[in-house]
Amino acid sequence: MSIVVRRSTPPGSQSSLREANRARVVESLKRHGRLTQIELAGSTGLSPATVSNIVKELTAAGVLHTSFTSRSGRRATLVSLARRVGLVAGAHFSTRQLHISIADATRTTVAETAVPLAPGHRHDAELDRLTLLLGDMLESLGGSLADLLAVGVALPAPIDPRTGMVSTPGLLPGWEGVDVAASLSARIGRPVFVDSEANLGGLAEAREGSGRGASSSVFVRVGHTISAGLIVDGDLFRGVSGKTGQIGHVTIDENGPVCRCSNRGCLEMYAAAPALLALFSESEGMQRLTDLLAASDAGVSTAHRVIADAGRHIGIAVASLCNLFDPELIIVGGELSQAGEILMAPMRHALERSALAATSGLPEIVGATFGEWGETRGAIAMALDHVSVDSDVAARPA
Repeated sequence: MSIVVRRSTPPGSQSSLREANRARVVESLKRHGRLTQIELAGSTGLSPATVSNIVKELTAAGVLHTSFTSRSGRRATLVSLARRVGLVAGAHFSTRQLHISIADATRTTVAETAVPLAPGHRHDAELDRLTLLLGDMLESLGGSLADLLAVGVALPAPIDPRTGMVSTPGLLPGWEGVDVAASLSARIGRPVFVDSEANLGGLAEAREGSGRGASSSVFVRVGHTISAGLIVDGDLFRGVSGKTGQIGHVTIDENGPVCRCSNRGCLEMYAAAPALLALFSESEGMQRLTDLLAASDAGVSTAHRVIADAGRHIGIAVASLCNLFDPELIIVGGELSQAGEILMAPMRHALERSALAATSGLPEIVGATFGEWGETRGAIAMALDHVSVDSDVAARPA
């Protein structure tokens, strides 16, 4: 059930100011998860005394939950949204798998599952399946779809924020021309929000992973497709039509093979999973990306070389992105990121050769925190961002 903030007090009054301050505290906790009261004061710009009073008030109302932690040897009050605020769900349709997670308002996962996807899956069948799976998962928790406050969905294609549809033809057949959020919302009767997997992977890393604390970061997702999510001051930069960060379609060789986007010589044609697996004969048994990663772990030199070459190509594209965007940090996620330094060391070398030098040095390249569940966590964060919370929640049964 959505909980709406009520504005019944006149603007500029003392009551209105208190309401605005409470809203700032709640929004900061929705954004960051758990914070100490001192961190809350810093993130909201309110005084520690004001934050302390608001925390006491909203904890008594059942909106917030407090516990104690130790920071730098000193006891501190840790604050989060109360679990009773409600549940949100995140779903990630990758090229080969569907990940679903249900979490409470503290972002604590209470149920999750992953199922395989058939090649060329279509939106209608998969949204029907997602609806059934969400219903089953909530039933196992003793609830129903009506208990969801919102649902976030990650898709392996850029999403136009103006229309909610895939913004570029050819990147996700079977899902084009469809307002996915509206279509799923009609099935489950709950608010739904959709974005690209790279954007939501980046959002998860910026909010609670490797990118937390960075002023700007790029999340590079490498697997069956290649894309990037750009984060500025903790928020996504999507561009006009949502195509920002599509580095998988940066041209590496204008005379190269035709890509699924219809252009020639895109990065994906040299460094995405289908291109890498095509380098091996059938007898070598490289049917899936996991086979390639396992062979590399086992010391197979050709597998190691193929992944390293992919890292070099990706690093060249990332260097161009750094020259344009100038991020503080590069975070590498997606299935191929499991190769670790075999992939990232060549990326660093390519970045050093191709990116413009800066007095502060080049961006650090690090691995993602959340592995295959990162995009789902980002979908949950996006869903939670759209949930309105007020002290009226105290009237709801626990």
